[in-house]
Amino acid sequence: MSRTILLAVVIAGLGAGAYYYLNQPEPTPAEQLQSAAQDAGDAVNEAVDAATEQASEAASSITEQVNEAASSISDQASDAAQQAGETATDLANQAGDQVASLANQGQELLNSWVQDGALTAQNFDYDAMVASVQDSTLAQNIKTQAIQILDEIKASPETIAVKIDELRKLLTGQ
Repeated sequence: MSRTILLAVVIAGLGAGAYYYLNQPEPTPAEQLQSAAQDAGDAVNEAVDAATEQASEAASSITEQVNEAASSISDQASDAAQQAGETATDLANQAGDQVASLANQGQELLNSWVQDGALTAQNFDYDAMVASVQDSTLAQNIKTQAIQILDEIKASPETIAVKIDELRKLLTGQ
């Protein structure tokens, strides 16, 4: 019997539910509009949330790309500056070596004149000194200036002491 009672209760519950569902009044146009507006609002909120999330992801991606690009540019600029500094140092060293080499050449030429007796306060061998300047590996402008000083000594032998000092400074870079 308990099954019968249980079956009767289930049938009565189903009947009551069917009666309530079938007798529920149709929604009014205002209720339908309110329901549609609620559904549209929910859809707009979902779309705004999705768009906000996508925009946030895009902004994050762009920020990462900009940071990577800035880091790359910074690294490249640092590398270029380091290379430029190394090149400048190398060029300065080369220039210093060349100046030292030229000074050594000039000093050797001057020493050879003194040792050979071609250039002393008492002796002045113009032709030998001009020939040795022209045959040297000195820069052309130094050769020209040296020959000019030698010409001045030849023209005014009394200035030999002062001109020898000028010649020494020119040839040794001092």
